[in-house]
Amino acid sequence: MSQDTDSKVVRAAIHPAIGIARVGNSENEFYIGPEVLEPQPQPPGFYKDSKGALKREAAQFRIYGYNANGEVVSELTADNADITWTVHVANKKSAWYQFQLALDIPEAAVNSPLKTDPSALRNSQPVEIDGVTRIPTRAELTIDPGPRSITGPNKSGKEYEFDSGKFFKTNVYLGELRTDDAGRLIFLGGHGLSASFMGPDVKPTTFANNDGWHDDTSDGPVTAAVSIDGRSIPVDPAWVVVAPPNYAPQVKGGRTLYDLLYHTFVAAGVLPFPQKISFTNDILPMFRRLSGLQWVNHGYATQFGPGGRYNFADQSLIARLNDNSKDAANTEVRLQIFNMFREYVRDGKSPVPWPWEYGDAMDVPPADTPRQNVAISATQYQMLQKWAGGDFIADWDPKAKPAPGTLSDVPLAEQPEMLDRAALAFCLADAFHPGCEVTWPMRHATMYMSPFRIRHRAPDDPEPNYGSQLTQEMVLKPNGALYGQGPGTLTRWMAVPWQTDTASCRSGYYAGYGPRYDPFVPTFWPARVPNHVLTEEDYDIIVDPSKPREERIKAFGRRAVWLRGLGKNYLDAIDSMITNFGKLGVVEERPGVANDDFFPEQMMVESKPGFKKRAPLLQGLMLLDLSLETAASEESVAIAVAEAAEATGHDEDEFVVGPIDKINRFRNAR
Repeated sequence: MSQDTDSKVVRAAIHPAIGIARVGNSENEFYIGPEVLEPQPQPPGFYKDSKGALKREAAQFRIYGYNANGEVVSELTADNADITWTVHVANKKSAWYQFQLALDIPEAAVNSPLKTDPSALRNSQPVEIDGVTRIPTRAELTIDPGPRSITGPNKSGKEYEFDSGKFFKTNVYLGELRTDDAGRLIFLGGHGLSASFMGPDVKPTTFANNDGWHDDTSDGPVTAAVSIDGRSIPVDPAWVVVAPPNYAPQVKGGRTLYDLLYHTFVAAGVLPFPQKISFTNDILPMFRRLSGLQWVNHGYATQFGPGGRYNFADQSLIARLNDNSKDAANTEVRLQIFNMFREYVRDGKSPVPWPWEYGDAMDVPPADTPRQNVAISATQYQMLQKWAGGDFIADWDPKAKPAPGTLSDVPLAEQPEMLDRAALAFCLADAFHPGCEVTWPMRHATMYMSPFRIRHRAPDDPEPNYGSQLTQEMVLKPNGALYGQGPGTLTRWMAVPWQTDTASCRSGYYAGYGPRYDPFVPTFWPARVPNHVLTEEDYDIIVDPSKPREERIKAFGRRAVWLRGLGKNYLDAIDSMITNFGKLGVVEERPGVANDDFFPEQMMVESKPGFKKRAPLLQGLMLLDLSLETAASEESVAIAVAEAAEATGHDEDEFVVGPIDKINRFRNAR
């Protein structure tokens, strides 16, 4: 702040405007969620505690003071202001409506031939409760502990826990408040505990709508009362969302929640479209995110990783794409890449265009709709279109210093925006089916009081009663579900419990989603829920210079199925996820191979899963390789896979990933 800047604080705002916390089964340990776009990687093992349990991700909130010109004056802390934080979270999933389809798309209209079952109330059928057969009340199904407040530095304790809300007669802990040494708010969500009120013998049966079940995700408003030297300061409020874990903390999705909300505000005329497109800030991140997905999906690894046709980590390729000259060859390269991105009118339901993720109308078998697969936002598409035409700033500098790795590296004036953006950049807006952290209502401008800031519903303005079924017509009405929000109203649209959805969302035709188009894509949410990962065993081979180079390259090309520890039977897998979600590996950044023309200098490697030890996967892959050399039919390929699985105690789908090139060559030769 310059000496000429007015230093009087006249208003304040909480940042991030939407904070994201995540559940974890560690009893006491947690970490703070991303506060910058490119956070420094943590050392291997950081995301689990000494017992192997998954740490919770905490949402940290800060308050910034602004002068009359809207300039940031300072961060307000316990050192320069009196601050009392108040948070009110709730879980209303079981009392809300079933997820069938995003209700704002054409496929959800009453007269749509693709419309699925109506969105009926969850838990609307009679069940036995305390010896009486009846329909549960909505109050019994709502976990609402009420608000909690906290003030001062370094505060924590039982009185700040959201532990008084009940699911039927059972208290459910939804999280707690703490403060750091500066009085900033730290919000911790639940421990990932999900259960059925009908007892432990009741198993989940579907990905999204399991009656009788609850989980301990939540959401709600974050407010603060602030005074400076006895002078009360108005404060813009925020919101907190408690989401499932992030199993690949350094990986961003193909379309982030920030991308989608930015488009929402541009389309509404609240934010301007950029006057000039920056290659470094607007275009290159889209490409690099595709390459980043190589660490969580084998299809992306083949296309966008080392040796792939579009390896966007290749500096020579980036330099060419940064060239905005009228050179015919470069212009054609830009146009070809632009045309690879999905455009609904042109591409229809084809799974071929980028990004390779399912869309809001995803169905099995594939629906006759372009929204079977996702597209980047219209604002992103317009940016790419300008780039393809050479209308952009060629500002990429291969020698530029790295992006800020911590918030303290960011200038004060830019910190509020960075916090808002970073929290959303690690959330997904791919398939809202129903979604990973939040879902389709988030793309409606009526949900916000200002960019990225949720509109709060006044306590004396109750939401309308929508009846026994929720329709598109009902939900789009003014002052309804897409307007002011209250505790628990963002996460209520999500799957219950979240584990069944996470364990269901796999990829490619081996997940059983449709015809045999590709083994690995399209996919669901791989940046948060990995599909195929580089194991520690293969990583050790890759970085060992004493190993033959051919063996190291082969190890790099292998990927293991991330969900392999849950078992192959679907119902067993979604049930196992409820108790074993903390045992799954976390994809962490590790040193790669320096100064090599193939291996990356940094790699993303799965931490060792906590499931029962089995024979090394490599042993089974080698056994399978030998069998495939003499495979004479597709049946013999299947037999070889089954034998390798039985010999090592792994699931069959793990062995489809390693030697898939041989299987494909066999099929192509038939």
